[in-house]
Amino acid sequence: MSDKHNGSLELGLIGNCRVAALVNTHGRMVWWCYPNFDGDPVFSRLLAGDEEKGFSDCLLDGMVSHRSEYLRNTAIISTILEDAHGNAVRITDFAPRFLMYGRSFRPAQLCRLIEPVSGVPRITLRIRPTHHYGKPCQAVAGSSHIRYQGGADTIRLTTDAPLSYIMRETQFVLSRPISMVIGVDEPLDDAPEEVVRTFLKRTQAGWSEWVRALAIPFEWQDVVIRAAITLKLCSFEETGAIIAAVTTSIPEAPGTQRNWDYRYCWLRDAYFVILALNRLGATKTMERYVDFITTVAAGDAHLKPLYGVVPDLDLTERIEPDLAGFLGHGPVRVGNQAVEQIQHDVFGSVILAVLQSFIDERLPTPGDEAMLQMLESLATRASRFAFEPDAGIWEYRGRQRVHTHSALLCWTACDRVGRIAARLGLTQKAETWHKESQRLRDHILREAWSEKRQCFTGSFGHDDLDASVLLMNELGIIEASDPRFIATVDCVGRELNVNGHLLRYATADDFGVPETAFLVVKFWYLDALAAIGRRDEARALYGELVAARNTYGLLSEDLHPHTGEMWGNIPQTYSMAGLINTAMRLSISWEEGLCRGSW
Repeated sequence: MSDKHNGSLELGLIGNCRVAALVNTHGRMVWWCYPNFDGDPVFSRLLAGDEEKGFSDCLLDGMVSHRSEYLRNTAIISTILEDAHGNAVRITDFAPRFLMYGRSFRPAQLCRLIEPVSGVPRITLRIRPTHHYGKPCQAVAGSSHIRYQGGADTIRLTTDAPLSYIMRETQFVLSRPISMVIGVDEPLDDAPEEVVRTFLKRTQAGWSEWVRALAIPFEWQDVVIRAAITLKLCSFEETGAIIAAVTTSIPEAPGTQRNWDYRYCWLRDAYFVILALNRLGATKTMERYVDFITTVAAGDAHLKPLYGVVPDLDLTERIEPDLAGFLGHGPVRVGNQAVEQIQHDVFGSVILAVLQSFIDERLPTPGDEAMLQMLESLATRASRFAFEPDAGIWEYRGRQRVHTHSALLCWTACDRVGRIAARLGLTQKAETWHKESQRLRDHILREAWSEKRQCFTGSFGHDDLDASVLLMNELGIIEASDPRFIATVDCVGRELNVNGHLLRYATADDFGVPETAFLVVKFWYLDALAAIGRRDEARALYGELVAARNTYGLLSEDLHPHTGEMWGNIPQTYSMAGLINTAMRLSISWEEGLCRGSW
């Protein structure tokens, strides 16, 4: 993998579809929100600037080397620290997740197992949680636990390590394994050692079984498996919501103020995650997301672009002053102003996400006429607002236009509802929606075309390029062989290219001209290249994106085109879904691969 990554984003993700934490290559937990993805960060070091607060780590005296990796096909991270004399420790981090009593056991807890590997290692255990976005907690020791107080929820650490050493951060010799469970303020049912080892064994087995059921491509198997596990970790199984990333306020580029909170469910982003997991055969995430969408649509007459993992969460944007920001690049934002925006692509995004429920015969509860009626109400609004100005896919804060992508998704809503009606045998409805989608299609292909640019552009009546038009063939409004689409792919690939990477757009927005490349649009570009017959070129470029991943195989939102550094919130579900969707498109088949013998 590339060695040009932003070192602070060399992070691995652990979680259990309720909580998630980020661990760096030294085994330091630097980010963990509690009790859910969008909660108060107990570990906030990632955004603390130079302040040493909001983390949990194990310091090896005299450490000279470290290596960290996932246990194969799991969400469990193993880190080994070694000193100059061969003394070494192993740190195993995970969040428990397995079946218990017939249902998924996923408590708001993290587990850590610290073991001596060789020699006589001397370690220091440090746990410095925060509350209210950066305020240090007060530690109160009990008989075999420490309670960290100050926030709305008290956090409990239960461990067989000497509590006095943890409280005073005293160095000591690690002569036996140490087990730690931190999270919900409840006593354990057994000794920490028994609990952690049992949880570890069952969690490892659970993830291995989940991966075994995936229908992965022949090529890039490890890439796809890691991306699939990561996407699964970004789903909040309790409600079915899917978050865009587990972090907030990692800037798109240094010093730009482009700091956003992505710990919420964007209806647009969720579609790409569902598409990726469905292609792998992991359909249960879609089934839960349908439940989430049904709840949202039934309770909100005007769909918002995003929702909390619990839909009625207040997402009003604010700035938290007690965290200096990622590498000091503030501000730290909580909530997202995009919730107040009008984005007409939401209608199509919802319909696309639930479409498979009407088609996939494997599903126990297929879509029916009642579900179609709900989707028809969305398509009706899509038809009404298709050519009204909105904030667009990139959520411009200071302008509104008739954006091509928004109109495209409104067409998609009408088109797919018509197809669903036809599948259900509702001929008259199908014909009505077909006529309406044809009306929208004709208008979009006419108004989005720029004679000056000789390509489709980002908004009607404007010549600004926008990479989102690369999805026009993917969504089916135009054939890949159409000269207009081919010209558009060529134009976007040429004029939005900066040192081999693609910008979303190259014109100034509310914060100036974008500096970094948006990773997912390069995946869209590769998909478009393959569609127009330039498959070999797409395969070569895919290798570059694989190399851009960090040590743990994760991608953030953005890549600096000149330094190769990753920026933006991590792991970005858009980017991770791109790894899967493009691999599925570009890989040779299993039959072809096995016969070639190139493996």
